[in-house]
Amino acid sequence: MAQASEKTSEVCVGINPGSDVSKPKALVDAEGVEPEAPPPPWSAQEAAQWRARQVPLSLWRIVGWQAMAALGASGLVLWVADRPDWAVSLLYGGLAVVLPAAVMVLGLTSGRLARRLSVLPSGSLAAVVLWEGVKLVLSVLLLASAPWWLGDVNWLALVAGLVLVLKVYWLALVVQAKRPKN
Repeated sequence: MAQASEKTSEVCVGINPGSDVSKPKALVDAEGVEPEAPPPPWSAQEAAQWRARQVPLSLWRIVGWQAMAALGASGLVLWVADRPDWAVSLLYGGLAVVLPAAVMVLGLTSGRLARRLSVLPSGSLAAVVLWEGVKLVLSVLLLASAPWWLGDVNWLALVAGLVLVLKVYWLALVVQAKRPKN
């Protein structure tokens, strides 16, 4: 008898006392709404059709957008404020993002290491993590060496250039997604 009550208590965990044990309660989210059933998996043909409709993402195009943003913002600051030191600091902040990103893209797209890692199940992820680490270290080194390269650094302009170029990722992705597929 003690064994039967233990089994019953294990089976009935999470069920209100007095409710019908044969009918489990439907799962509900925090707002009390029953979630939809997950969509059925795609067939190979449906997945191939979806891939054919997608616009390929060019990493080099994103790096180009970043470089144009850095140059354009630097030129705008030089034209409007007529402060070459601000423009150079802003450009350097942008280049502290663009140059390491270009190294990462080069390593991912044409590097021998990335090709060798891509044959492993999680090798592509390992290559991205590796090159992201290289990019981070290069960016920190460029920022730390700014006083040596520039002499008089306007840190506000440098950080503004860095943030502006980092935000270009989103603009480039939106513009690229709206491009029609060739």
